[in-house]
Amino acid sequence: MLTTMKISVSTKGFTDIKDLTPQVRQALRESGLQEGTATIFVSGSTAGITTIEYEPGLLEDLPTAFEKLAPMKARYTHDDTWHDGNGYAHVRAALLGPSLVVPFANGDLLLGTWQQIVLVDFDNRPRRREIVVQFAGE
Repeated sequence: MLTTMKISVSTKGFTDIKDLTPQVRQALRESGLQEGTATIFVSGSTAGITTIEYEPGLLEDLPTAFEKLAPMKARYTHDDTWHDGNGYAHVRAALLGPSLVVPFANGDLLLGTWQQIVLVDFDNRPRRREIVVQFAGE
């Protein structure tokens, strides 16, 4: 069986990190599925999905790491073309990726003890993000 749901999240942009784990767990419960995989996908090219330990230190460390990889103040050809100032956000999102697959069993996500599913919004403004959650299983 295949079930698709959406989660809507408001963000501040600028590498804002949102814990999606409670919403994905709730969606899994609502699906009624017990065994399978969950695909979590963010629609858009300036945000990404990953897992981290959602704790204050990493909520600072992850943006710091992305600033070193793709600095906001660097020159991006995208900005020369579109003049929207978010070239860095596109590069960061491409590095992180838009989706994640998490297995589930007995109706629960098989995440590690300190592992949460997160959305990282890199854009240069607040956004309303649509997250597609698709469960495949039985």
